[in-house]
Amino acid sequence: MIDYKEYTLSNGLSLIVHQDTSTPMAAVNILYDVGARDEDPERTGFAHLFEHLMFGGSVNIPSYDEPLERAGGENNAFTSNDITNYYLSLPAANLETAFWLESDRMLNLAFSEKSLEVQRNVVMEEFKQRYLNQPYGDAWLLLRPLAYKQHPYQWPTIGKELSHIADATMDDVKAFYGKYYNPCNAIMSVTGNVDPEKVYELAEKWFGPIPSGEPYKRELPVEPEQKTPRFLEVERDVPSDALFMAWHMPGRLDKNYHRTDLISDILSHGESSRFTQKLIKEEQLFSDLNAYISGDMDPGLFIISGKLNEGVSFESAEKAIYRELEMLKENPPPEEELQKTKNKIESILVFSELKITTIALNLCIAKLMGDTSLVNTELEKYLKVTPQMISDQAKEIFKTENCSILHYKSKKRN
Repeated sequence: MIDYKEYTLSNGLSLIVHQDTSTPMAAVNILYDVGARDEDPERTGFAHLFEHLMFGGSVNIPSYDEPLERAGGENNAFTSNDITNYYLSLPAANLETAFWLESDRMLNLAFSEKSLEVQRNVVMEEFKQRYLNQPYGDAWLLLRPLAYKQHPYQWPTIGKELSHIADATMDDVKAFYGKYYNPCNAIMSVTGNVDPEKVYELAEKWFGPIPSGEPYKRELPVEPEQKTPRFLEVERDVPSDALFMAWHMPGRLDKNYHRTDLISDILSHGESSRFTQKLIKEEQLFSDLNAYISGDMDPGLFIISGKLNEGVSFESAEKAIYRELEMLKENPPPEEELQKTKNKIESILVFSELKITTIALNLCIAKLMGDTSLVNTELEKYLKVTPQMISDQAKEIFKTENCSILHYKSKKRN
């Protein structure tokens, strides 16, 4: 059970504090409610670009990392289609250093042509390395727009194409910052060896004077129900053929989200999972095969991806996967198998509560979902799932018409 106290500053900044006196450390997490889904379709990749720009220095602090390292701290950040998240940890005695650093870049990021050029080049290089020059790297650039026709999940966080970042102007960047990087669009959590009231005082001192900004009202196009199967085939210079299959699934707040997550683990989490035992070891159709969920706030994707062994056709690979899915539809998993899967999830969730940085992130995400107390009910939702619920959910999702398939052919094998 994670205890916490909540505050809201007059400028709209949400603050959550969790005290843990067993550690000498503190963690600070700031979640900005902006991700790739909030971008202009003609200017994608900006949320991720900002993840980098935020470390380029603010008006009063030319270097972000240097003072944090002097205070014994470390930091990082990540962007998803839903959020941009910044986090750091440092000795609790030096907590005010974190407030000084984070408040200054929320108040006034130092926009310079040099910083923009440096970070733009970093992001473009990342785009090339991860998506264009890496084997199978462009699979998500192909699969997302195949599965989504209206919703902005149709592009990854890196962006649709390189030119969107290459052509980003200073005016574009400043407008994005002004719209989203405001107290009223941010959630801050502080965890560790801290006193909640003192944390609130520090928040008032460093963040209180920052102007609220205009509240951002998200109005995204809803993805229509997919009623016909979709298919794309490409040929690339990769070692082996790869198969990608994606079905639309519920978002994070849907009551069936946790059922779907359990299905992915039943199919492919661990050596005893169905895919590993049957399709990799016994039938030797795949060299690797994974089932996973995108974990999005809005309705996301359930993905199955794997590399085919030499001589295995796409047709036989797909048929084997559908056979396993049909089995799950028609026969609820044995209670023992489901319980083993729940046990794995329980150990992951319990272990995550040992790290103050993870607790800080989880508190922010729960708040973003509308109720901070959700941080304490995640496990309960998994434990309530019955074998019949698994079968019912499999029937709901794994319909042929709900599937988008990508055949990623190897030039070497064809």
